[in-house]
Amino acid sequence: MKKSILSLIAVICTYAGFTQQTDTSAYSNLAGSMMANNSKLTIGGYAQIDYNQPYKSDEYSLGTLDVHRMVLMFGYKFNQRTQFITELEMEHVSEVYVEQAFLNYQVNPFLNFRAGLLLVPMGISNEYHEPTTFNGVERPVIDEKISPTTWREIGFGLTGTVPSASFKYQLYVINGFNGYDADKGALLSGPNGLRSGRQKGAESYMSSPNVTCRAEYFGFKGLNLGLSGYAGNTQSYLFKGLDKTDEAARAQADSSVVTLAMVGLDARYTFKGLQLKGQFYYTGLKDADRYNAFTGKDLGSALMGYYAEACYNVFRNFSSIESGLVPFIRFEHYNMHQKVGVTETAKDALNVNVLTTGLGWKITTGSMLKADVQMVKSKADSEYVKTFNAGVAIMF
Repeated sequence: MKKSILSLIAVICTYAGFTQQTDTSAYSNLAGSMMANNSKLTIGGYAQIDYNQPYKSDEYSLGTLDVHRMVLMFGYKFNQRTQFITELEMEHVSEVYVEQAFLNYQVNPFLNFRAGLLLVPMGISNEYHEPTTFNGVERPVIDEKISPTTWREIGFGLTGTVPSASFKYQLYVINGFNGYDADKGALLSGPNGLRSGRQKGAESYMSSPNVTCRAEYFGFKGLNLGLSGYAGNTQSYLFKGLDKTDEAARAQADSSVVTLAMVGLDARYTFKGLQLKGQFYYTGLKDADRYNAFTGKDLGSALMGYYAEACYNVFRNFSSIESGLVPFIRFEHYNMHQKVGVTETAKDALNVNVLTTGLGWKITTGSMLKADVQMVKSKADSEYVKTFNAGVAIMF
C-alpha cells in the first residue's frame, strides 16, 4: 500500500513538472568543483578587479580602481574519502587572508565529517562568493551588513547530500563573533552590525561555542530553496583569567556579551534564460541594551534585510552555453535598527533601500565583464547616493 501511494505521488509530480532533480548548484562554487575533481592535486582561483565612481550633481567625486581580491585555491586528495581544501586570498593588493582551510572525510555518500576553517553556511553569497557567480560588480549589500560575507570561523561538523530526497545539509559547531577585544574594546555597532566581530581564524578565542546549520531542497525543476540558521553568544576577552568568585568582574564580562540568533531564507529559480533570486535575513540580539550601556555603542536588538533579483540571458537562444549577455535588476532593503532597546532610538540613517541595475557579459565559462549603477537611499536622506561600478571577474 505504501509503495502504491509513493508511486502515485511520483506520477503526479512527473506530470506536474515537479520531478526529482539533480542538485545542479552543488558544485557551482570553486570549493565544490575541486572536491568533485578526481585529481590528486587541484589548483584553482578567482579574481575581482573593480572601478567604483560615485557621482553627485553639485560636486566632483574621485573614482577608485582596486584589485579587490586575488585568490588561489588548492585541493589535495589523500584518498577517495579524505580531502583537504584551502583558499588563500589577497585583498586590495596588501591584505592577505586564509578564507577556507578544512579537512573533509567522507563517511559514506550521504555523510561527511568536516573540520578546520569553515564558511558559515548562511544564505547564498557566503558560499557562492566567487565574482562570476553573482550579478553586479559588488556582492549584495545585505550580505555585507546582515550576514557579514565572507564569514568564516574555525569548527567542525557534518555535511552531505541525499539525491533521492533532493536534499543537502550542513551542521557545524564553531567559535562565535568577537564582541569585545583585548586591544580594540567593543567591536559591534549599529552601522556595522556584527561584521567587525568576525575572527576569521586568526588567533581566534572562544568563551562559548556557537552552532550554525543549513538545509537546501532542490526537488522542483529549476528551483532551489534554502533555510539557514545561526545561534550562540559573542565571545569576550574579559573572561580570560576571570576569577569565578568575583561577582563584579563576572557581571562586567557578562555585559560585554550578546546572545544572537540569525535565520535566513533564500530561493533561486531558473527557467531557460530567466533567473529569479531572493533572500531574507533576520537577526535577534538579546542583551543589546546591556552591551550598549557598557560599551557606549548603538547596536540594534534586531537586524533585518532582504533582496529580490531578476536577470535574463538575452543571448541564450543564439549563442553557445559558455557565453551570455545578462542584464539584471536587484532591489535590497536592510535595517540595522529593525528593533532597538528602551535606551536607544532607532536611527533613520540605518534604514536603507538599495537599487542596483546593470549588465554582465559572460565571455566564456569563468570570465566576465560587468557594469552597473547602484543607488542607495536611507530614510534620513533626501535623495539617492549614486555610484557607477565596472569590473573584471575571473574564476578558474
